Amino acid sequence: MPATTQAPLTILMHERDNVAIVANDGGLPAGTTLASGLVLRDHVPQGHKVALADVPADGAVRRYNVPIGYALKDIPAGSWVHERLLKMPSARGLDDLPIATVKPAPLPPLEGYTFEGYRNPDGSVGTRNILAITQTVQCVAGVTEFAVQRIKSELLPKYPNVDDVVALEHTYGCGVAIDAPDAVIPIRTLRNISLNPNFGGEVMVVSLGCEKLQPERLLPPGSIPLQAAPGTPAASAPQGGAAGLGRPGAGTDERNVADVGTTEEAKLDVVCLQDDRHVGFMSMIDSVMRQAEEHLERLNARRRETVPASELVVGVQCGGSDAFSGVTANPAVGFCTDLLVRAGATVMFSEVTEVRDGIDQLTSRATTPEVAEAMIREMAWYDAYLNKGRVDRSANTTPGNKKGGLSNIVEKAMGSIVKSGSAPISGVVPPGEKARQRGLLYAATPASDFICGTLQLAAGMNLHVFTTGRGTPYGLAQVPVIKVATRSDLARRWHDLMDVDAGTIATGEKTIEQVGWEMFRLMLDVASGRKTWAEHWKLHNALVLFNPAPVT
Repeated sequence: MPATTQAPLTILMHERDNVAIVANDGGLPAGTTLASGLVLRDHVPQGHKVALADVPADGAVRRYNVPIGYALKDIPAGSWVHERLLKMPSARGLDDLPIATVKPAPLPPLEGYTFEGYRNPDGSVGTRNILAITQTVQCVAGVTEFAVQRIKSELLPKYPNVDDVVALEHTYGCGVAIDAPDAVIPIRTLRNISLNPNFGGEVMVVSLGCEKLQPERLLPPGSIPLQAAPGTPAASAPQGGAAGLGRPGAGTDERNVADVGTTEEAKLDVVCLQDDRHVGFMSMIDSVMRQAEEHLERLNARRRETVPASELVVGVQCGGSDAFSGVTANPAVGFCTDLLVRAGATVMFSEVTEVRDGIDQLTSRATTPEVAEAMIREMAWYDAYLNKGRVDRSANTTPGNKKGGLSNIVEKAMGSIVKSGSAPISGVVPPGEKARQRGLLYAATPASDFICGTLQLAAGMNLHVFTTGRGTPYGLAQVPVIKVATRSDLARRWHDLMDVDAGTIATGEKTIEQVGWEMFRLMLDVASGRKTWAEHWKLHNALVLFNPAPVT
C-alpha cells in the first residue's frame, strides 16, 4: 500500500473514546506519526480503528463513548484495532430501561417550506404519479410483467402526466400457511403498499384464481378509498394517536378494514387469469391493458400542487455501511431528520438489529411510556425470532461492513441510530402496518435493505433516503430514492449513482449541518419531480415481503 500524500487524518467520536478511525484514502502505513505524536505500529486501512492508548486484555474498546468490544489480548497504543481482536459485548437487556426520560426543549417550527405534490382522496400526498398493478401471487408475475411492458410502450405515451407503470411483484400468495398468526405481516404489507401515496388511490389487481391469498382477503371491502370527484376536497389523512403500538401481528387484523380517510367503498378492480372468458395468452394481456387504461386516464388528470413540507413521509435507511456511515452520512441525515420533524413531516427510521444495542437511547427519547414499551415489545419479538433460527444480532454484519472498518454489530448500531437525529420518538409502526401520525417514528423492520424498504413503502413513505459507504446501486420503482455516499472517494467513483457526497464532512470541507440542509432542500426538489440517479437509470430492486410464518 503506497504511503498517503495527505496529512494523517483521524476522527474521534467522543473525548472518552480510546480509538479513532483513519480517514485518509488508502489508510495510513505503519510508522506514520499522528498529530498527537502517536506513531502507528501497523498499517491501518481507511475507516479502521487505531488504538489511542494501551488497552489491556479484557479492557473496553470505546467508540461513541460506548464499549464496542473487549480486548482479547493486550492492544498497544498505535495498533490497528479490528474484529479479530475484540469480544462482542452481550446484548443490552430489555428490563430496567430508561422510559421517556429525555425531555428536550421543543425546537422552533420550520415554516414556509413547500413542494409540488399530488393530493390523494385519503388526504395523503404523493411525490410521484404512478400506476401500480398489485399481484395476489407470484404465479402471475410473468403475465403481469409482459402486460406492463406493453402498457409502457403502447399506452403510457398517451398519458404524459403519469410517471410510470410498475408491477408490485412478490413471492407470496400461495404455498404458505395463510392462516398462521404471523401471516398477517406479509398480507398487510402488500395491502398497504398497494395504497401507497405515490399510486394515487388507483388500485388494480391481477389474480390467478386458485391462490390462497384471494383478492378480497388482500383488499377487503372498504379498504380502497373512493376517488373524489373533481373539485371535491380530499379527506384529511388520519393523524395523532399511539400509531401502530404493539408486537408484529398486533393491531389491525388482515381481515379488517384499513384506515383510509373515507367510509365510502370503491369497487375492487381484479383481472383473474383463470376466468373462463380468457381464451389464450393475449386475451389475458388485453384484459390487463384494458383495465389499466381506465386507471391511467384518471391518473393523467391529476396535477401537482403546492403542499407544505409537512406532507413528506420519509424513510431513512443505510446499507453497504462502513465506519464513515456513523461519522458523515448518518449524522447529516439525523440533522435533516430534525429539520423535517420541525417542518411537521414524518420520518421513519428502522432496522431492528441495527438499533438493538442502543435500545436505551431510544426508550429514553420516547414521548410516552406507551411508545417506549412498544419499542421494547418489538425488540423482544425480534430477539425471539432470531433465536428460532439459532442466531443472534451478530449475524447482521457483512464482510463488506468489516472491510469498511465496522468490527461488529454494536459499533454498526451506534452509527446507524444517529440517522434518527435528536427529536422525540412519537410512535412505533409494526412491520407491514401503515404509519398513522406525524413526527419521528420507529418502524420495526429487519435490517435487510430490500425488506426494510418494502416495509417502509407499506408504512406510507413517499420519499426514501439511503446512505452507503461501500456502495450499492439500490433503488425502488415505487418511490424516489436519494443516495448518500459516506466517503468522497465513493461519490467520485460512483458520480452518476450517488446524489449527495457526505464525505466532505470527514475532510472538513462541509459541516454536518451544511450537508443536512443540502439534503433537506434536495428532498423538496425530488418530491417536486426532480429525478434521482436511481430513477434516471431505472435501478429498481425487487419488493421482498417479510414472512416469518411457515411455508407449506
